[in-house]
Amino acid sequence: MTDTRAYPIAVAGENVIDLVPTGADTYRALAGGSPANIAIAATRLGSPASLIARIGADAFGTRIRNRLAVDGISPRYLVDAAEPSSLAVVTFDEHRRAAYDFWFTGTADGQWTSDELPDPLGPDVQALHVGSVALHLEPGGTALFRMILREHARGAVTLTLDPNVRPDIAGDVPAIRRRLEALVPLCDVVKASDEDMRHLYPDLDPVEAARLWRDSGPALVVVTQGPDGATAVTPHEAVAVGAPEAEVVDTVGAGDAFMGALLHALATRNLLGGTNVGTLRALPPDDLRPVLEYATAAATLTCTREGANPPTADELDAWLKSST
Repeated sequence: MTDTRAYPIAVAGENVIDLVPTGADTYRALAGGSPANIAIAATRLGSPASLIARIGADAFGTRIRNRLAVDGISPRYLVDAAEPSSLAVVTFDEHRRAAYDFWFTGTADGQWTSDELPDPLGPDVQALHVGSVALHLEPGGTALFRMILREHARGAVTLTLDPNVRPDIAGDVPAIRRRLEALVPLCDVVKASDEDMRHLYPDLDPVEAARLWRDSGPALVVVTQGPDGATAVTPHEAVAVGAPEAEVVDTVGAGDAFMGALLHALATRNLLGGTNVGTLRALPPDDLRPVLEYATAAATLTCTREGANPPTADELDAWLKSST
């Protein structure tokens, strides 16, 4: 049966199986990957998404497909790949902040060819989100970059970016920085963590680095700052919000929940789509602040749960009411 529903958000990138420690020598396998997490986060909040991804030909690939189907992610842009799925071994510090050791060599996520990518995107798509490891793995990174160039020229969708910098697997930092500095001017909304910015610009305050990016073209650059909240840099001024207090279980998927909630919040305010970029660029600080607060709340609630498990709209609304 043909799916005739609208999917206003398309997310391009990888799926990853996160091996999360459950004891000294045991792990639990949880499907993740920043782009997949973002698509699920937006969909759970009420903005249906498609995922543009290559799915591995192994048992983990079947698990990934099942995860996406359960959350209602459109499969129209999924590609069957001959390669295996990507893996990440998760470790936690004393504050339950996650670090990752990745296995991406020869896996499905970096092998895009241009003819596997949608051209054009469906007429229902209002935003194309890109980011994370798939942008930097070749030959797929170049194919994704060409798609972004094409969509920028077409001007029909809002282009958003979350770099999710991983120097240990995506190459040397100068090479990552060069690619991102070519991508950022093409995008309308950019979200990066303060850790991302410190990797890329160690001599700059993360918000100052965000200002440099914003001056290159985007309407909005947001820096997430963990328990300190988030700061958005606009053409007019910086807008900062704090984060709600919460007991942290782990930080896996928190930044992805923020990005998915940011996309959803912009969608509900009719700020996505190529014709709305000017309105987004002129958004007053008083209208931007609740968008950031909503996204920060989604990220914080995700930190109270194990793994990349972003909230539904009802869960987030109930949690916000209980926190006031």
